[in-house]
Amino acid sequence: MKPRLARATLATISLLCASGLALAQQNVDFGKREYDSNCAGCHGPKGKGDGAYAAYLTKTPTDLTILAKTNGGVFPYQKVYETIDGRHAVAAHGPRDMPIWGADYLRQAPVESVVFFDPEVFVRSRIWALIDYINRLQQK
Repeated sequence: MKPRLARATLATISLLCASGLALAQQNVDFGKREYDSNCAGCHGPKGKGDGAYAAYLTKTPTDLTILAKTNGGVFPYQKVYETIDGRHAVAAHGPRDMPIWGADYLRQAPVESVVFFDPEVFVRSRIWALIDYINRLQQK
């Protein structure tokens, strides 16, 4: 390996490790981060269906805080998972091959990204973090 390339590679690895360590030292709620990035615009910051874009939609977004209540008191993990990953079609989310959140939860990594891990595991982790957060939004 050429010295210049080796230094660049080492610098990149060091930066990635430092970034990961900084996140690990914070109390980062990855599920909330996913929700805020991909769901809050329509479903609202508290999951009540009152997001900033709700007024522009033809159908009122689902109140995510009552999913367990409307399912006999049991949070519907599988249905929520399939809704997020596109297997359960929701007209307001767009067609199954291109949900409103774009490629965020597709089972493969974007072509232009450099991935040093299994992208499907990464996507599943993001979905489960999001589901965990939505579960925590449930009315008691």
